[in-house]
This record gives sequence, C-alpha cells and structure tokens, in this order.
Amino acid sequence: MCRTLGASLAGIEGVAVEVEVRISSLLPRVDIVGLPEAAVREAGARVRGAIAAIGRPFPDRRITVNLAPAGLRKSGAGLDLPIAVGILAAAGVLEREPLEGRAFLGELALDGRLRPVQGSLALVLACRDAGHPQVIVPTANAAEAALAPNVDVRGAPDLEAVLEHLTGASTLPRAEAPPLIDGAVTGPCLSDVRGQERGKRALEITAAGGHALLLQGPPGAGKTMLARRLAPLLPPLSFDEALEVTLIHGAAGRLPREGPLAMRRPFRAPHHTASLAGLLGGGSPPRPGEISLAHRGVLFLDEFPEFERRSLEALRQVLEDRRVRISRARLSCEFPADFILVAASNPCQCGWYRSGKRDCRCDEAAIARYRRRISGPLLDRIDLHVQLSALSWRELDQPAGAITSHDVRDRVVAARTHQQRRGVRANAEISDAALDASVRATIEARRLLGRAVDRLQLSARAARRVLRVARTVADLEGEDRVGASALAEALSYRNES
Repeated sequence: MCRTLGASLAGIEGVAVEVEVRISSLLPRVDIVGLPEAAVREAGARVRGAIAAIGRPFPDRRITVNLAPAGLRKSGAGLDLPIAVGILAAAGVLEREPLEGRAFLGELALDGRLRPVQGSLALVLACRDAGHPQVIVPTANAAEAALAPNVDVRGAPDLEAVLEHLTGASTLPRAEAPPLIDGAVTGPCLSDVRGQERGKRALEITAAGGHALLLQGPPGAGKTMLARRLAPLLPPLSFDEALEVTLIHGAAGRLPREGPLAMRRPFRAPHHTASLAGLLGGGSPPRPGEISLAHRGVLFLDEFPEFERRSLEALRQVLEDRRVRISRARLSCEFPADFILVAASNPCQCGWYRSGKRDCRCDEAAIARYRRRISGPLLDRIDLHVQLSALSWRELDQPAGAITSHDVRDRVVAARTHQQRRGVRANAEISDAALDASVRATIEARRLLGRAVDRLQLSARAARRVLRVARTVADLEGEDRVGASALAEALSYRNES
C-alpha cells in the first residue's frame, strides 16, 4: 500500500486529496473509489497507457485507489499523476521515502506527457496547507503555480521526468513566478468619446467610488463606448487582488494568454441571452459565472431590460453582499463577486422615445411594460442614473477631447488614496455604521438631503447611497467634508431614471 497527495477543485478553492493505493492478489482491475466524477473514474485507463508508454511495468493484479476525504466529490483529471505515482510506489518500482512532503498534480496523456489542469494555483495552495512544501505540476502550469507563496513548485513535461526526479537521476527545475507587468492604462481612451460630458463625469465618479451606474439613452448615444472605457480608469490591481482574480479565472480556465497572473481589471460583457447559471455560476461541479469573472473589475450588462427577470433579481443580493453562494445537494460554494456594475438601457422597445431623432413606435402601455422589466428594488441599488441624449453631427464631428483616460485615472487614484486612509477600498463599501463618520456632511448638505428625500420619495437605502456618491464627489475635489454642492451633484444622478 502507498499514499500520495493530490488536490481537486471545489468551486474556486482547492481541496487536498489523499490518494491511497492498495495492490492485492485478485483478478486484474483498477477500482477508483471516493466519489469520483467521470473524468476521475477514467483515470485508470490513462494511467495504464502512460505507464506502459514509458516502459515501466504495470501491476497485473487488483488495484484499488481510494480518494480521501470520501465525502467530497472529486472532479477533473488532475489526479492522474498522484494515482500513477502511487501505483508505481505500491508496486515497488519507486521508493516511498521520496514521496514524503511532495504533492502531485497533472493530467496524463497516453504517451506519458503531462497536460495542464485548471485552477493549478488553488490546487497548489491546498497542497501547501496540507503540509507538502514541494508540488510537481505540468510544465504548462508551472508559472501560474509558482505564484503561490512558500511553495517549491517543480514543472515536469512528462511522467518519465517525474520518476527521474523522485529517483534522483535528474532534478526538475524550480518554477519561478513571472515578473509583474506594469499597470499602465490600456484599452480605449475616454478622449475618443465626442460630447456626453455628463456621461464622462458619471464614469469618473463611478471609477473613483466603485459605484453602480445605469446609462439610458437612444441607440448610438454612446452608452457602450462609455462603458468600455471604465476599466482603464480604475486603479491598477494590487498583488493580492491580482491573486484573487487569477484564482477565479484559473478555476474557470480563462487566464489571459499574455501571462498567468491577471494584472488588469476584468471587463465582462455577457449577452442578454445568458442563463441564470451563466451569470451567477453553477454546473456540476460548480464553476464561477460572469459576475465572479468580473470580480475586482467591471460587469457590463448591455440591453439591461432584455435579461431574464430571474437573473436581474438575483443581482439585488449580490450587489449588497458582493459574493454569491451556490448550493447543491452535495456541495455549497461561495464565489466572490465584488464588481462595478454598469448597465445600459434604451428608453423603450424601439429605442427612440423622446430621442428627437426618430418617432417612437411604442404606445404608452408598451413603454411602461418595458420599463417595468427592471424592478424598483434593483434600480434602488444602482447609485448613478444618467440620461444620454442623441448627438448631432456637429457634435460628433468635433476633434478628440482634451481629457484622456490618463488624466481621469490620476484623479481616480488620488480619490481612492483618500478613501484608503479612511479604511475602505472604495466609498461604495462604506458600512452603514461608519457612514456618518466617513461622509462628514455639513449642516447645509444634510438639510438639502432631507428636502430631497421628502420631495423625491427616496428610500433609506437610496439616501445612504446618495451620501456615498457625495463622499466620492468630495474626494475628487479634495474636500475633507461633504458640502451642499457635492451632495447636489450626487442627488442629480438620482433624479434621471
């Protein structure tokens, strides 16, 4: 009997899996137990082919492989390598001492090559926490896995190289974490947008405070152009935030091609036909959805009213908790979902209601039905509502604007610095308990808010969100207290929906 260590994904987190191999004198067969999924059950055939391909003897007896803990459903093909090493050690081909303190991850090809696995960073972290300081992974996963701190990661091209490393015939090279790329502004520039100065200002406030934004206007008004220019305005990811994004995208198999460490803010723009599971996450085993792939970045929902009602209503709780919980009969997973929501909507089904460009073909009942697709409680959770008007050709034919994304980003970074000194990453995250101490509104500002709450019939939640937006406006102006002018600007974005 022999024991090795591997790992399996549970959502976006890795779970250490102890692989127990026993060889007995019964009819030849490979039994894999411990709640394996189909890909894990098929490991026996891949392991047999890989061991035969490198010229090592495969035991002609009964092989029982137990994956512990038995109550956790195992998924993926990343357990191929620890199963193969365990079989060879149990058969006496390998000594057992070199296996101590080492963990193994990787999918085996029939010729013995090691194929990459999803979520290698999370899997390596699980092995480290289980007390195994050295982890052998496929070469293609080495750079991503090396991001895990305090772990000796070795990249191997095939099973033969792993066996030579364990026997001392050769040594696998230690993987090194890739250098961090700079946080320079990349993507479309804000100066490309002609006109729409109010939309640009709302975009700056959104980036500075992490607020949710709703853009409304006729087709061609620039809603999508503005939304796609938000991510470059955000501050660069810190190393810890980059690791969070890498864990999520690695588990979903969506790491960027330019490098294993995601150093740029995600921008996700799912189509309005996306399912509830596609947005929130799900499947078997559960995988992160679009809202988690947008973690620490931007989630852009174009044609906002066209999304399924269930999907839109599910966003309400996510916007409050900044995470989503997927519950299944055998497993519950919690995915982070701290993103900036940007939604875009036409004023009606045809898109031309009060546009001044074309005649609207919708009657009043159709317009009301279209607007009711977005519920009041969901609108209440969106901080800034901006109406964009159609531009004339004279406005569109103007030269590029003087204000660039670099200029706005500098102001955003300065505002975020003020917020971090108050103990929050962004003003949208200020708790209700700390709101008064953080906002520090003047008497004139509070009186203005009181009149606006009564006149506009704002809810208590909406009033608190107005205060957070006003705090962001004051931060952009470098003001220590929130005055009446900052509060008035914040209120103006509540009176446009």
